[in-house]
Amino acid sequence: MAAPLAAPPLRQRARKPSPAELDAIPWLRLLDGPLRAQAVAALEVGDAEPGERLCRIGRPATFWFGVVDGLLKMNNDDSLGQAVTFTGIPPGGWFGEGTLIKRESYRYNVQALRPSVVAGLPIDSFHALLDGSIAFNRFVLNQLNERLGQFIAARETDRIQDPDVRVARNLAALFHPQLYPGVGSWLRITQQELGYLVGLSRQRVNQALHRLSTAGLIRIEYGGLRVLELAGLRRFPSR
Repeated sequence: MAAPLAAPPLRQRARKPSPAELDAIPWLRLLDGPLRAQAVAALEVGDAEPGERLCRIGRPATFWFGVVDGLLKMNNDDSLGQAVTFTGIPPGGWFGEGTLIKRESYRYNVQALRPSVVAGLPIDSFHALLDGSIAFNRFVLNQLNERLGQFIAARETDRIQDPDVRVARNLAALFHPQLYPGVGSWLRITQQELGYLVGLSRQRVNQALHRLSTAGLIRIEYGGLRVLELAGLRRFPSR
């Protein structure tokens, strides 16, 4: 029996976004008139399969990417150094603006953990918005500032040995209201997916989640998690 044909690259499967997908792009509502029309015309979306990569270390950055639906993972598992997962990227998250501003190659990989809908804005359109919109500049500046704080916190979390604290801090990062406005208080995520992001087994993640639930910080629901006290999650184990 012949082996099944591999799916064409994500770029070749790209399509125009639907009205609902456009509504899920947080920065688009900051634009009006010709700039908004230009951005909408340039935007594309694609349906990424689990394990499929959007960004690869060493490849030139050509798009600014965002998650409409699904879950991505940013890591460096092809680099010469120690493998590190930098962050998970849930709905509403846009990433890579620093790389695009400098017109560099990617220093990280980004891949889908589950079937995901991903939007892309070409690099030249990204720079045109930087040149033409103060509101868009402020959005990108806030993105860079919040991302810097997130990565500093992640560096601190990497040195924490307590698995429960690691799960709490990584969960709090996924519910960041500025970086991931599409999440709200509920996130569709499995314990296995959270384990991939934190670097723990599913069983150990399960124990940590039940401890956080007992502390009144989260509620484990069918298909995902609801955060009840984000500030407490960030400070865990102290309240």
